[in-house]
Amino acid sequence: MPRTVVRYTTHLDAVDAFARVTDWERHRVPLTTITITPEGFTARTAVGPVGFDDPMHVTRWEPPHRADLQKQGRVIRGNATITVEPSGSGSGSVVTWDEDVSVIGVPRLLDPVVSRLLRLMVSTVLRRLMA
Repeated sequence: MPRTVVRYTTHLDAVDAFARVTDWERHRVPLTTITITPEGFTARTAVGPVGFDDPMHVTRWEPPHRADLQKQGRVIRGNATITVEPSGSGSGSVVTWDEDVSVIGVPRLLDPVVSRLLRLMVSTVLRRLMA
C-alpha cells in the first residue's frame, strides 16, 4: 500500500482552504464524477458504461483543520487524512493530503507507479481548488 503525501501552500486562510479542500463535488478529475452520500461521497470513474465506484466515508471531521477519509471500494481501498495549518509566514495556510491506497489486482511491484499517479492527481486537484 503506497503512501503519498502532498503539501500545498496557499494564500487562503485555514477556514477558506478547508472549505475548498472539503468541497467534495469539486474534486473532479478526468473521467470521474462525484456524488455526495450520507457517509461522504463516491467518485465514479468510467468511460461509457465501463467503470468503478470509489466510495469514501468521512471518518473524522474537525473543521477547519482535519478530515479523515476511508476508501471502501471494490477497486481502491485505503485511508486519507487532509489537514490544514496556518503557514509559517503569518498569512495563508498549508494543506497536506496524506493517503495510503491499494488498488485491488495491482501487484505491489507497481506501488511506485500508483504513488506517482496519485501524487499527480492530488497535486492537480489541490492546485485547482486553492486557485
